[in-house]
Amino acid sequence: MIVKAAVVHAGGTDYQLSDLKLAEMQPDEVIVKIVASGMCMSDETIRNGKTSVAFPVVLGHEGTGIIEKVGDAVKKFKVGDQVVMSYAYCENCPSCQAGHPSICNDWMKLNFLGVRDDGSHTFYTEDGSPVKNFYGHSSFATHTLVHESNLTRVDSDVDLRLIGPLGCGFLTGSGTVINGLKPVVGSSIVIFGTGAVGLAAMMAAKLEGCSKIIAVDIHDNRLEISKKLGATHTINSKLEDPIKKIAEITDGEGVAYAIDTTGIAPVIKTALAVLARGGVIAPIAVSTNSIELNITSELMLGSKSMIGVVMGNNVPQLSIPQLIKFYKEDRFPFDQLVKFYKFDDINQAAQDSISGSVIKPVLVIDESYTAPSSK
Repeated sequence: MIVKAAVVHAGGTDYQLSDLKLAEMQPDEVIVKIVASGMCMSDETIRNGKTSVAFPVVLGHEGTGIIEKVGDAVKKFKVGDQVVMSYAYCENCPSCQAGHPSICNDWMKLNFLGVRDDGSHTFYTEDGSPVKNFYGHSSFATHTLVHESNLTRVDSDVDLRLIGPLGCGFLTGSGTVINGLKPVVGSSIVIFGTGAVGLAAMMAAKLEGCSKIIAVDIHDNRLEISKKLGATHTINSKLEDPIKKIAEITDGEGVAYAIDTTGIAPVIKTALAVLARGGVIAPIAVSTNSIELNITSELMLGSKSMIGVVMGNNVPQLSIPQLIKFYKEDRFPFDQLVKFYKFDDINQAAQDSISGSVIKPVLVIDESYTAPSSK
């Protein structure tokens, strides 16, 4: 089967739309015709060669589509099902068995090595050279092969063009609040970085009943959007000192919770500094940066905590339908953050995301898809 895919041939190069061969389907896989895919900053980090992911590779990990074919061993899905694709996990390790697939023992292998569990590839060039996949599926393509553990079935009344970002960015931001920090009703939280992940966290903080929700960014347009989606206070850190301003907002106490979505070391240090005694910070950006801490003065004496949260500690098959329910109830209005692009315009979409002019670009890969008329 020949498919059209956006290939990155080397770090720092543009996406190149190319014809690739799709490998033979294995018994526990399905073929998905992709309708749309969100673009995530993780894709951009990898495209720029800032990780260990090998090239050439087909990126994309926020895809939606319709199942066209199922393998003989697939039990949970059928042809015609509408699905959202998220991360891969083994289903069998102690973490998966305990209901924590986001910390699957084989998570890095299944999502970042670019091959199937048996080492085979899913994409090949027309001359037979292998091309890596990503997150076990690669959604920057017209069709892909996916293990059934990657998939979440969604109802037919949902617009598949819209919900791809629920597979990663919006899932990560909301889950970091709901499953990771688990804020006490009436508590305070600050979110550094108001891109897709940060704004999803903000909407979740409002859902969870936080009384003071502080957004920190350097883009005024994003801070204005933050006000519409739950922020009670905004800080442009180019113009104001976040430490002083947050002290004013919290009467000198600091915030109970902090999330960093930037991955920038000084910003993470600031997020830690503004925590109240007993406060918790979750740094969740994909980053190669490191920070240096004085354990006694910066953590122990304030009884502060720093936690790791992968993919919002979500089980996609449970959390994605829940987020769709919140969206239908107008409690998680993530559609306000989306801008649609044609697949051919993938490089422009990437640049608009980098510049900050667009929060969540979504590539409409199947332009023949007809969306339902309402939520």
